[in-house]
Amino acid sequence: MNGPILMRYPPRNRSLKRPNSGRSRNAELGTSRSATTVSLELSGAKIYPGKGIRFVRSDSQVFLFANSKCKQYFHNRLKPAKLIWTAMYRKQHKKDIHAEAVKKRHCSTKKPYSRSIVGATLEVIQKTQSEKPEVCDAAREAALREELKVDLFSLNREIKERVKKTKDEKKA
Repeated sequence: MNGPILMRYPPRNRSLKRPNSGRSRNAELGTSRSATTVSLELSGAKIYPGKGIRFVRSDSQVFLFANSKCKQYFHNRLKPAKLIWTAMYRKQHKKDIHAEAVKKRHCSTKKPYSRSIVGATLEVIQKTQSEKPEVCDAAREAALREELKVDLFSLNREIKERVKKTKDEKKA
């Protein structure tokens, strides 16, 4: 490859200036050329400017597709909710929830306050709260003993009634 280098296209003459030199065509139209992405009709994916396939319907509605696959599905009138790979399907079936911004729930802190209840007044409630644990335990044990006494008393009465019934049946 020591010979001359052949070029397919001749170099451009850069000395000629365009009529709107120094400004881009987009600046002339009043639009910016930033890398804003556009959400697609069918897939819901993002696409950069200058990419994709644009389709204008007879009612002047413009649709943008990422590739021919999306375009074919759109023209065949397939619903994006039934195509597993589309954003609409993923949203309906609750996939990628972590990606979406979830609203934070504001929890109001409940401040404690004391008021009287139907069975007891406020003074009685405060008195029981201020009692020492030993006194409270002793009162609980006393209440349990009373319950046991009542239970034993009723149990004894039932036993005596059964014995009496069996004696009456034997006599008869």
